[in-house]
Amino acid sequence: MAETTAPILELDRVSKRFDRTVVADDLCLGIERGEFFTFLGPSGSGKSSTLRIIAGLAKPDSGRILIEGKDVGTVPPWRRNLGMVFQQYAIFPHMTVAENVAYGLKVRHMARGERQRRVEELVDLVGLSGMEKKNVTLLSGGEQQRVAVARALAPRPAILLLDEPLAALDEKIRREMQTELKHLQRGTGTTFLYVTHDQEEALTMSDRIAVLNRGVCVQCDRPEALFRRPRARFVAGFFRGCNVLEARLLALRGAEADIEIAGQAVTIERGEQPERAPGDCDVAVRAENILIGAAASNAPVRLDVALEEMIYRGTNVDHHLTFRDGQKAIATSTRRELDSAPVEVSIGFRREDVILLAD
Repeated sequence: MAETTAPILELDRVSKRFDRTVVADDLCLGIERGEFFTFLGPSGSGKSSTLRIIAGLAKPDSGRILIEGKDVGTVPPWRRNLGMVFQQYAIFPHMTVAENVAYGLKVRHMARGERQRRVEELVDLVGLSGMEKKNVTLLSGGEQQRVAVARALAPRPAILLLDEPLAALDEKIRREMQTELKHLQRGTGTTFLYVTHDQEEALTMSDRIAVLNRGVCVQCDRPEALFRRPRARFVAGFFRGCNVLEARLLALRGAEADIEIAGQAVTIERGEQPERAPGDCDVAVRAENILIGAAASNAPVRLDVALEEMIYRGTNVDHHLTFRDGQKAIATSTRRELDSAPVEVSIGFRREDVILLAD
């Protein structure tokens, strides 16, 4: 990622409401030049609406959008130096691959020779060499999306906006395109601003991810930090395989926290939590970090639970657990840890694997 003294894109207290629906709530974000940045969240979280505001297709109720340090509030979409790729390809069906890629360059009156060189460069970059004269309707979905990306990159935009561009593809092609898009972003050095509701997609490609919920940026961090160390209940619950449990904070002592889960007192690491009074709290622990049966015998933190059932999922086995107070959790391992269910068992985990979530 290229270093820069100022973000290439800044959202400065951007807010937007449609009737009673808040799609952006005082958003403040900075996106660095050359970064692959993703808006991640469920339907209705405001991610696509925020992208439209950045593109100039919708106007914020308040706040500023700065691109390369310039407030673009009064700048029309076609003058913001942005490229856009949508879920519905948005390519011209009556044109060939080369004609589609060249379209934006032709509109900008680029000289024919220079235009042809740029088209050849991009067609090769997206892996479509030899298909320049092929009509786009004869291409597969993945190939058509490559054409859309090449066309958006052709005018060398400062930022490429991508709104769920892989959602219409089947799983195998989608996985291949995830890798290709990341390689393409690294190869061109273009700043990518990506929108998706797919956790794996965001984790696979992004340098940083902003998790949105009802127009609020709940947490913005590197993919591994979001996945392993969520700070808020919403973020922890959004990522598959993370158990969120109700607990009670008894005390904070230096780098440790004394909590009570299902009537059992345990000590965990405090993490980044600031001072807070004892009381109800939430904790998170990933399914793969819960040890069960014999594997839990030497764990620093141990609890007694009921194993209700085991579900085989090919590479993993999910062990469905019920705590003494009725709360549910899942422990995941690569094999069956016990012979049968239901049965009373002990589970365990390392202190650092139990995360005290923000108040």
